[in-house]
Amino acid sequence: MPYRPTIGLEVHAELKTRTKMFCDSANDPDETRPNTNVCPVCMAHPGTLPVINREAVRHVLRIGSAIGGELADETEFDRKSYFYPDIPKGYQISQYERPLVKGGTLAGVAVTRVHLEEDTARSTHSGGKSLVDFNRAGIPLMELVTEPVIRDAETAGAFARELQLLLRTLGAGEANLEKGEMRIEANISVSAEEGSYGTKVEVKNLNSFRSVERAIAFEIQRQTKFIEGGGKVVQETRGWDEAKQETFHQRVK
Repeated sequence: MPYRPTIGLEVHAELKTRTKMFCDSANDPDETRPNTNVCPVCMAHPGTLPVINREAVRHVLRIGSAIGGELADETEFDRKSYFYPDIPKGYQISQYERPLVKGGTLAGVAVTRVHLEEDTARSTHSGGKSLVDFNRAGIPLMELVTEPVIRDAETAGAFARELQLLLRTLGAGEANLEKGEMRIEANISVSAEEGSYGTKVEVKNLNSFRSVERAIAFEIQRQTKFIEGGGKVVQETRGWDEAKQETFHQRVK
């Protein structure tokens, strides 16, 4: 029995601006000294107030225009609860109900939304210790979500490459995957019935276009074999192991 894959992508891209999303701290991805580009706002000190970065908004609206999306006349930001040391506020300032851009198409793939949020700090885990560098905390971050209309790994890879080219052409960001400036997550499911969706599995840690394509191809094959063997796919988050060329379980969603 043939199984029909359904794939949707979520792409985060750091935007090229002089300062961070809600404060005057420098947005410098090349800074190597930890916790240098920080201030009371991006460190979430009590009583501080965020002020929106107009250049970041401009970048996202230009991207929305380029993909033929609907630009918002009014927009709003929301609080996304996020209890982890890389977000000292305990929430991320993001968008959901009223994003800057709705709809559009890129590389033949329909786009659901494009919105703005703040990036998290960078965590490093080694030797039983965890260190947090807040230089990245608060950097303007664009999130683009596609419709679940992609059917194969090659189309997903082509879309991601085209988005990187668009960001660079517009001067909105460098989108270097190896530096974490562009981060791709794939939602993948397979179903035997036309017009229906299987159970969605999210794959993270995709830091190259080749990893995107290989992870999607592997996951389609894994889910198909699992179902054919009588198993039931569970909704979970999986990572990509580049050395083993396979996905691995991280947590149940």
